[in-house]
Amino acid sequence: MVAPPPVSLKKNYRCSPFLQKFYSGGAYAVSSDGSFMACACNAEIKLIETSNSSVRETLEGDGEEVTALILSPDDRFLVSASHSRLIRVWNLSSFKCIRSWKGHDGPVTSMSFHLSGGLLATAGADTTVRVWDVDGGFCTHLFRGHKGVVTCIAFHPDPKLFLLFSGSDDESVLVWNLESKKRVAVLKENDTSRVSSLAISEDEKSLLIAERGGVVTIWDLQKYQRQQTITIKEKDSTFETVNTVLIIPDASFISACLSQCNSPNKEKKVATRPLHFLTVGEDGLVRIWTFSSKSRAVCIYKQKSSDVTPVSDKSGVGFVSALVLPMNQGLLCVTADEQFLFYRPEKSSDGAFHLILYRRILGYIEQILDMKFLGDEEQYLGVATNSEQVQVYDLKSMSCSYVLSGHAAVVLCLDSCKSNSGRTLIVTGSRDHHVRLWDAERRCCIGIGKGHMGDVGAVVFSKKLKNFFVSGSSDRTIKVWSFNDVFEDVNHEITLKSKAVVGAHDKDINCLTVSPVDNLVCSGSEDRTACVWRLPELVSMMVLKGHKRGIFSVEFSPVDQCVITSSGDRTIKIWAVSDGSCLKTFEGHTAGVSRASFLTRGTQFVSCGFDGLVKLWTIKSNECIATYDQHDEKIWALAIGRKSELLASGGEDAVINLWHDSTAVDKEEIFQKEADAILRGQELENAVTDADYPKAIQLAFELRRPHNLFELFSQLCRRDDVDPVEKSLRNLGKEELRVLLEYVREWNTKPKLCHVANFVLFRLFKLFPPTEITEIKGISELLEGLIPYSQRHFSRIDRLVRSSFLLDYILNRMNVIEPENNSLKSNETSPLASEICAHVVHILPKVGERAIGHHEDINEESKVLSSDVENKRSSSKKRKTNKVKKGSSIKKVKAVSESGPSISVEA
Repeated sequence: MVAPPPVSLKKNYRCSPFLQKFYSGGAYAVSSDGSFMACACNAEIKLIETSNSSVRETLEGDGEEVTALILSPDDRFLVSASHSRLIRVWNLSSFKCIRSWKGHDGPVTSMSFHLSGGLLATAGADTTVRVWDVDGGFCTHLFRGHKGVVTCIAFHPDPKLFLLFSGSDDESVLVWNLESKKRVAVLKENDTSRVSSLAISEDEKSLLIAERGGVVTIWDLQKYQRQQTITIKEKDSTFETVNTVLIIPDASFISACLSQCNSPNKEKKVATRPLHFLTVGEDGLVRIWTFSSKSRAVCIYKQKSSDVTPVSDKSGVGFVSALVLPMNQGLLCVTADEQFLFYRPEKSSDGAFHLILYRRILGYIEQILDMKFLGDEEQYLGVATNSEQVQVYDLKSMSCSYVLSGHAAVVLCLDSCKSNSGRTLIVTGSRDHHVRLWDAERRCCIGIGKGHMGDVGAVVFSKKLKNFFVSGSSDRTIKVWSFNDVFEDVNHEITLKSKAVVGAHDKDINCLTVSPVDNLVCSGSEDRTACVWRLPELVSMMVLKGHKRGIFSVEFSPVDQCVITSSGDRTIKIWAVSDGSCLKTFEGHTAGVSRASFLTRGTQFVSCGFDGLVKLWTIKSNECIATYDQHDEKIWALAIGRKSELLASGGEDAVINLWHDSTAVDKEEIFQKEADAILRGQELENAVTDADYPKAIQLAFELRRPHNLFELFSQLCRRDDVDPVEKSLRNLGKEELRVLLEYVREWNTKPKLCHVANFVLFRLFKLFPPTEITEIKGISELLEGLIPYSQRHFSRIDRLVRSSFLLDYILNRMNVIEPENNSLKSNETSPLASEICAHVVHILPKVGERAIGHHEDINEESKVLSSDVENKRSSSKKRKTNKVKKGSSIKKVKAVSESGPSISVEA
């Protein structure tokens, strides 16, 4: 038997946001190449990559909800409007607001750019239409004429014709001429409704007006006469509203595919090139129409079924808008529940035209309740949100692959497995008291289990046999369901039968887990206990008691005879299955622990809780080796890929984060950083040897070596070399300046190092103006730490200087040293000396008395010394005269005492 490879413990995980809220409904704009979108997310604007729905940038708003968005024709600028009536122009290269102004007396409902990019038209709830100069930010035209809220607006596609079209709630469309600043025409019928959308044909001859009442009107722009009225309402249709009408360009992928496919109305084809347009509304269906001046409009394509997932059968949450994407990207439809559906036209085997849904992006999801990885390679993620559907996401494209609909209430839990026949199965439990079995490949429900009398809060598949699953409910019972006979009839869902049932707990059952060999099942409940049952009869084996709050998750170890539980009492416990004893208790979360699952063959586990934290633990050392804070709210769901051990976490903040094991990558990065640090350290030593101080200072900053940096500045301070210091400081960025000030603040706290700190501070404040220094992050805190110590150092230096004056005064009065000013008489002193003398009399009286007594002793000794010297000089006068050269002299020093005569000392 081959031994398993050694276990390598995980040290760290890295988080990559997978799904987050980026669209709250309403305004959005798509770039001219379809590469990104700008979406309104409450008061913010998020720029989204359409390929993977990742957030490129977030633009902070003014605190009010965004009502309108539009991109300039060259995609360089984004214009936004909010409920505050503020219109902002954003530069998408710097992501900054470069211009803003207030325009309407009410919120802006729609905007349109002129093809030149210099003019912007806005429609307001104040019944006015305004045209703005984008560069100047001033109003060039103000049009009044509507009697209701202006809902849509559009420029004429010909830039030479300065015509503007506006539709309103007053059931009319007005045509404005920008050159004459007058109204040109009024397009209105008797039986009309609110205007919802405008579209102008490519030949600039026809205007299409969509109305909320399910009507599309075609007008001749040359004569301003109505050509045809199309009613969308059908006998079997409950919804009538038409929200958007779109012209299909001749150069688009949809138009090319239409020309290749067989039309269902061959007898109504005309010789001239027809006009193709599409409509979308609350019924969630896309309709494509053809029209020519010589024939009436005909619907040539209609979707058979809607891809919109309504909350209920009676509510219409269909399409609110649509857009033909460029560069063969197909069609984009936006739903009322914040979903972006991407369609691609295809030609079927019988030559018919079809729109195929190839990507679904959800702008907003409810809080995540449970998650599981799906597929052989775990490339899909099933998510149970606070809704009736289960959303399955593709991890590669980061989009919603499909939706499982069937439950009548919120789905609370789910689990997945790959059956013995090779099918990927999903089981879900819901508040409708039912469990459902799904075939992931066919994306349909194949079995339904009825029998619980309460919400089904836990479901789990068998691990080995994979022919049954277990469910737990708020009715305090556990049921075992078999699905061996499900695959005999796959045309419709069948009713599942329970093999065993038991009243398990005194309160709601929150979680279930099956042992690796399918012989045991463990349940956790709100009654603060976990129970182990023998399968398939559900015979009670033991009760695990010890938690002080309800238990939210249980899981068997993949290798040992133990089970791990997490509870609302902020603890995680590991229990022995043999005798039910608690082996270990882990504490560290600051709130209840919602999930705990084994990792690394049972040697580690990961947990998450209501504190929004994800923690990685090592069981042997009882140590939490990593804590991650990437959620703003409670974490309810935690999924673990058993093959890749990829983690996914989600909770109340409607955010799904993916966690990748980065142990090996981090180890390689640390090794590379150490190697680079050695090389950079050698460069630093070489720069110091070569006296290249600017380079040495820069390297010390990059290596974050404050000791080397202090030595370099200390050398320059002793040499009083200013040029290298200023040259080095000029090359520093604001972040490096902040680090330098942190170092200086530390040096300034020590008297031995303060002179270097103040030397650097002087050069820094002399080199940079205050405006640049105030822009440094955290400068106020840094200055608060520098000022008190600097004041203390200067006070100490001031006291030292004053003390030196006392010493000078005493020595001058003793005539030990000559005074600097020889013009002063012996009985005169400077004003400073007089002041110091006054201080000395008061502060150091004993020093003065000792100095006077010492001077008297010197006088007595000097007299004796003087007589001896005279005697010796007279006896040896002749002998010294022959030896002493001309010009030689004897130096004398006089010491004058305040109370005695002068003393002459020969040297």
